[in-house]
This record gives sequence, structure tokens and C-alpha cells, in this order.
Amino acid sequence: MSQNPDVKYCPTSGYGTDASHNSFYPWDFIEKYMKSDRRQPEPSRHIYFGSNGSKSGASWPPSVSSQDLAGNEARTVAQLTDAIVGFMHQPNSKYDERPANQVIEAIRLLEKIAFIRQTHYGGFYDFIPDLAMADTAYTNLALGAHTDTTYFSDPAGLQAFHLLSHSDPTAKDGKGTLGGQSLLVDGFYAASILKEEDPKAFEILSKMYPVLEVDDKTGGMHRLRWNNDDRGVVPFDGPFTPTAWYEAARKWHSILTRKDVEYWVQLEPGNLLIFDNWRVLHGRSAFTGVRRMCGGYINRDDFISRWRNTNFPREEILQRIVG
Repeated sequence: MSQNPDVKYCPTSGYGTDASHNSFYPWDFIEKYMKSDRRQPEPSRHIYFGSNGSKSGASWPPSVSSQDLAGNEARTVAQLTDAIVGFMHQPNSKYDERPANQVIEAIRLLEKIAFIRQTHYGGFYDFIPDLAMADTAYTNLALGAHTDTTYFSDPAGLQAFHLLSHSDPTAKDGKGTLGGQSLLVDGFYAASILKEEDPKAFEILSKMYPVLEVDDKTGGMHRLRWNNDDRGVVPFDGPFTPTAWYEAARKWHSILTRKDVEYWVQLEPGNLLIFDNWRVLHGRSAFTGVRRMCGGYINRDDFISRWRNTNFPREEILQRIVG
């Protein structure tokens, strides 16, 4: 109970300065939560994609043009957040060619969704290959499909890459074929393949660590964590042996590297790529020269809230959240 004599406890409203206050709830609200305290699931955003694009026949890739982004603020944010089913590629975003101004535009665009998340890497990042960083992301090396911040209790929700420039002075024309294609893999689609082909491996990876997190309300995929180059020790006291886990992980890796699962896209200077880090794995091919990339992370809750509040009427949102 409260130690403050001026604050009393009311059974219906909790602590307050007026214990005579009464709260009223509609009967349909009480009846709903007498039967179940679970909220309705979010509208389905699980449109699988593979090497040839959407598996549903939807327009591909999901994108928002520069012209759309210059329009009405509310409509723009709605289009932007709704385009990120798995990822959003903005192919026609040709900003001012000066990198400094492109950085400003990229920051403004991300902040239309939510604030840029601060981590031990900093906030908005702007980098070129630099071996001093002691991280393969800051090299010219190829990177396999992975998710970022797998070791966070709350992994980054969205991740963005904005290509500022890419040049190679050693190429004959200063450009040439520089490489650095971006790789995207629909982790939920890959998980569905694993579940169908090897249910035991799916069970192991969904219960140990877990790599695959299943929504206990809907039975569908909720989130995945995978970085084959950045893992901890597989525990011996889990529900399965390390040997079983590695066998399951080997099957999972083989699916992620199938050609029909990998989606490749070549970013050009001025292009922006935003993807769902809880679902989409990303990587790249090796490249030559100097490539300057900027971007940032956005929290998952902030993204979902922004998407929901700009794409659905208030009544529907309250129905899903409150009941």
C-alpha cells in the first residue's frame, strides 16, 4: 500500500488522491476479457518473397517514389510504412548529388517513421570500408544473409541503407562493374520451407536459443535472429543436444543460401533500402573501390505504431488494442 497518507487506493482505479473515483467499462469490453485477454493479431504483413519477387503476385519491389515522398505528410508516412512489408527499395530517390545533402535527406526520411535508434554503434551511421573498425561490415568482403543486433534483448526493428557514392579509381572509366549487390532473404519464407521439409529442425531452432521465434497467439513467425558469423556458444543444458542444434542449423543455412530464396538488388548512388530486421536477412556481394553508405536503425515498436496509426482509422486501432 502507499506510504503517502494523502494518496489512497481505490479498487477500481488504483492509487490516486480521490478514492471516491469510479471507473466505468462497457459490458462488451468486460465480456471480451472474461473470455480472453489476448489482443487481436496485427493485419497480415507476411507476403513471402523469393528470387523472383513476391510470391503473391503483388507489385514488386514494394517502393515509394520521390514524388510520393514530397506529398502530403500523413499520406506519405502511410505509404512509406506500408511499403515495408519485408523491405522498401526507393529506386528513383535522386537527391542533391552532394553527399552531405543526401545524408540530411536520408535522416529526414527515416525520421518520418520514428526517431533513429542510438546503440553502441552510435545513431545515424555514415561509413566507408575501414579495417580499423574490426568489423566485416566495414570491409569490401562479401557478407552472407544475416540479421543485425541478434545479441540485443530487443533487436533493431528496421534497418536502412542509403548509398551515397561508389567509385573505384583503378577502373578504366572510374566506374566499371564494382560489385556490392545487396542481398535480401525473406526469413519467414525460409522458415516456412524449413518447417515443411524438416519439422524437427524447425522445432529445435524455435526452442533452442531460439533462432526462430514463433508467436504463441497465432502460431506464425514472430521474429528471427541469425548471424552465422556472429554466434555464441550452443548450451549443453538445453532441450536438445548441441549436435542436434548444429544439424538443424546446417539445414537452415542450406535453405538461406538457395538461389530461389535469395533476392539481389544493385543499389545506385541515391537509392535507399529499408527492411524489417525481425524478418528479412541481408547481405552483400564483394565489391571493389570505395563505397560510402549511410543509414540507421529504428525500433520495432515505433515502426509498427507509426504504420498502424497512419494506415488504419482510430476505431479499428482501438478495437485491436483495447477490444
